[in-house]
Amino acid sequence: MKTIGLIGGMSWESSLLYYQIINQHVKKRLGGHHSAKSLMYSVDFHEIKTLQHQGNWAEATNIMIESAQKLEKSGADLIVICTNTMHKMAHEVEEAVSIPLIHIADSTANEIVKDGIQKVALLGTAFTMEQDFYKGRLSEKFGLEVIVPNEVDRSVVHDIIYQELCLGIINEESKQMYLKIINDLIQQGAEAVILGCTEITLLISQDDCVIPVYDTTRLHAVSAVDFALN
Repeated sequence: MKTIGLIGGMSWESSLLYYQIINQHVKKRLGGHHSAKSLMYSVDFHEIKTLQHQGNWAEATNIMIESAQKLEKSGADLIVICTNTMHKMAHEVEEAVSIPLIHIADSTANEIVKDGIQKVALLGTAFTMEQDFYKGRLSEKFGLEVIVPNEVDRSVVHDIIYQELCLGIINEESKQMYLKIINDLIQQGAEAVILGCTEITLLISQDDCVIPVYDTTRLHAVSAVDFALN
């Protein structure tokens, strides 16, 4: 079993899910008392959030690189960035270490393609929905058509992530707002929805939607285990 290196704390609410899912999947694969060999370097999310909203991606990249290098030096055999947004600097992190990085968009897109879906709705932070580092990878590498909410709805999705979900606040009214936004995207032809922020799974599940829901947190964590065991 390889040792999984996790860059966590963005937020720790979703990092908790990563740890849980990874160990559950190892137990499912190996049985008995097996659990995952893993290391987590958890950053201070306040610092990351501030840099994101200042647009200081260079300093945020430095933090991600340093985190990955610390994990590699500590014995990690692979890197998992436990957040969608910070895959903005995934390439730079990959270049800075000699161990593989499991990309969250790849883990998600592989399942979507396998299911024969072509047009997907993407929910996430404004950075993920508006910038090309995530949407571009889905379209260029996997041939997916990706649609996102309108500007007003993107702001709603973004604010609920940072003001509620990252703080562990689960609000039924916010859930209904998300579901309305998803339904609007269905009307635009979305065949499935990507929960493209690792906290959204705290609010929305497959039971809430009439189209397939791709939980990036779970898919990413399971991909890490599959790599670690294979």
